[in-house]
Amino acid sequence: MFLGAVVLMGASLSNLGVRAWGHGSATAAQEQKPPAAPQQGGPVIIRVPVDQVIVPVTVKDGAGRLVPDLRRDEFRIFEDNVEQKIASFIAEPLPLSMVVLVDNDLQSKDARPVAESLRAIVAGLSVSDETMVCRFDQFFHEGKAFITDQDKLLTELKRTQLDEEPSVAPPSPAVNNGPSINGHSSMGDVPSVAGATMNLKGQPTKALDDAVYAAAQLLKERDPERRRRKIIFLISDGVNAPKFNKYNYDTTIKELLRYNIAVYGIGVGSAYFDRRFERLSRYAKDTGGDVYYGMKSRAMEELYSRVTEEARNQYTLAYAPAGTDRGAEYHSIEVRVRREGLTILAREGYYSGALPR
Repeated sequence: MFLGAVVLMGASLSNLGVRAWGHGSATAAQEQKPPAAPQQGGPVIIRVPVDQVIVPVTVKDGAGRLVPDLRRDEFRIFEDNVEQKIASFIAEPLPLSMVVLVDNDLQSKDARPVAESLRAIVAGLSVSDETMVCRFDQFFHEGKAFITDQDKLLTELKRTQLDEEPSVAPPSPAVNNGPSINGHSSMGDVPSVAGATMNLKGQPTKALDDAVYAAAQLLKERDPERRRRKIIFLISDGVNAPKFNKYNYDTTIKELLRYNIAVYGIGVGSAYFDRRFERLSRYAKDTGGDVYYGMKSRAMEELYSRVTEEARNQYTLAYAPAGTDRGAEYHSIEVRVRREGLTILAREGYYSGALPR
């Protein structure tokens, strides 16, 4: 992020990018057992001057494992194709502020293994992490609060039931003036259906973009001192119905990057067979997160720990822009490492002219 007068922004998926970006797999996740989450010690404090750009970076080897031993001099960073001097380098793990955002409109065969696996999320968390559990379908169903106590979080996850509520607007949505249909703010006058989301003439009505936007509203003020990683842990098949969203993809991405929020996804159901073009991978790529795919509860459980470990253990690079056109609206970012055969995950750029909060 740019802590002064810029807002980070994901660029085109084809033109502006880091050296490499790839998806993990359920198989790789099962082969890799991430180290236990840190349980002691205070959080690392990031102190960076307001005129510097901060770029969190994940680095993996060819097998999809995290690479934890890179040195500062092994990184190179470019803005608008001009190499920049790295002013700050942090390799320590950071605690997480996380919204677990669960798709409440999965097919029954997909919803069952997701519901059975959710309690395993606790295993990948540390005592310094805070988590809120939310659901979405046509509407966003906000959780009760951010939870730090792992026993309470486990209870909350066990109580999370999918596909059991009709599609009615929640009484206290996180986003004011939620998505409307034909001018109505809720579906209260429509008969209840078995699934959580109405299906009109076979067309989905799921508002994934609105749900991600709402989750961002819950996270945006969680870390005023910049001591944590803010992430949305999105568990979904990636299906989205644009006409039922108030906020489109571009608006949502700007909000995520304005508040330095990364999306990490677990693709289930149809997403497992369509890994390149669905919503989960776009959100993950453009925010510097990652996406994995799983079909069964066991695979999902192992992926949960991998996601939290990856989010916690990013490298943090910072630089003061030099040698680029400061009057330009958009600035691309490219991160490289000197070692061969590594995959890099990082944001692809930022837009100037807006003050991040």
